[in-house]
Amino acid sequence: MTQQRFHRRALGALAIAGAVALTASACSAGSGGAAAPQEYAAPDSDLEATITYGLWDQNQVPAIEENIAAFNEKYPNITVNVSVTPFSEYWTKLQTQASSDTLPDVFWMNGPNIQLYALNGKLEPITGAVDAGDIDPAAYPESLVDLYTVDDVSYGVPKDFDTIGVWINKELFEQAGVAIPEAGWTWDDFQSTAAEISTALAADGVYGGAGGMDGQTTYYNTILQAGGQVIDGDSSGYDTPEAQAGIQFWADLIASGGSPTMAQLTDTSADQWFTSGKLAMYWGGSWFRSALGDVPFADSVDVLPLPQGEQQATVIHGVSNVVAAASKNKQAAQAFQAFLASEEAQRQQGEFGSIIPAYDGTQDSFAESMPQANLQVFIDALDYAQPLPVSANTAAWNALESELLPQAFSGERPVDEVTAELAEKMNAALAEEAR
Repeated sequence: MTQQRFHRRALGALAIAGAVALTASACSAGSGGAAAPQEYAAPDSDLEATITYGLWDQNQVPAIEENIAAFNEKYPNITVNVSVTPFSEYWTKLQTQASSDTLPDVFWMNGPNIQLYALNGKLEPITGAVDAGDIDPAAYPESLVDLYTVDDVSYGVPKDFDTIGVWINKELFEQAGVAIPEAGWTWDDFQSTAAEISTALAADGVYGGAGGMDGQTTYYNTILQAGGQVIDGDSSGYDTPEAQAGIQFWADLIASGGSPTMAQLTDTSADQWFTSGKLAMYWGGSWFRSALGDVPFADSVDVLPLPQGEQQATVIHGVSNVVAAASKNKQAAQAFQAFLASEEAQRQQGEFGSIIPAYDGTQDSFAESMPQANLQVFIDALDYAQPLPVSANTAAWNALESELLPQAFSGERPVDEVTAELAEKMNAALAEEAR
């Protein structure tokens, strides 16, 4: 995510321009291509260095400060300066830094951008630390390890993972006189529940559910649940009946009045509808937990697993910690990266409740961090999770989704017509990646 929301999702025109600039800069400087792993050795405990840790979520800084304090017990002379950049500015800043080889020594990376930075030689592989036994990839979900592996070389260590569930406001269910669905519920159950609540509480401006343009939390999940794919190898999956069914789900929700309109969701996003007490059910990530501690209805918050379509499915994603290939303090940076990958550091992260730590066996602290809500839903979802769809230049087709899909969701154009155009343009973008 944390409001890491894609951290997690579409980067827009600025990101695309930055990606092009990064690629051009890397190639013109003769540094294009993945970085070869350099010789690795854990530093002596008396190593002196100052490194920067770049990230985008201020809510996680208290946990990170605990990590740094524990790291300094082993390496007291390595100073770690935390640099927080809001997500809306993070990637633009990072691309500028990458083009001038002034990236933070250690920084957060996400799935949509890993291939871009790895293939341009901006990231140090973790090969040496793995071979030395300082990082154990087997301790993390395999799908996340694979996400941060490019051309059979691993670059990032998963820091956390997130899956998607349905956050609910039980107060609104009670006010509407609608029963809370049980696990095993279906798409039809969700649609009817959303419409009932919207009708019952229309005078209060309350909606039962909400769509929106965050694919990670909404339509990617329904596409997977219908048995489809967003991207299949080097081709778009949008022109398949399964993907079209996944998009139709949200068009139907809005058409029924079970969700705010696309115009309303453009003005106020679904998560804001929920935190303002005007939305009964919100499809959101596990990271959303950190936004709910202070809402007036916090004691009435709970979580349900996603309703099932043809199959049960949720998107899984997670942030990783990476080291800049051009770091001037690489040994210290790699030592910090390895520490952040440890069970100790991951457990500290989980205790603060803002993320689900990726290290196997450390998730209980997250599940227990909000006793009134069944946060175990997000952890159990590992059993049916599928990786976030990405490619070498994810931002290019994310922009196409943002341009075209609102026309389908709003009912302006038929779903099959919009998805056919999206698939055609997305395939052209994917073909450009292969050149």
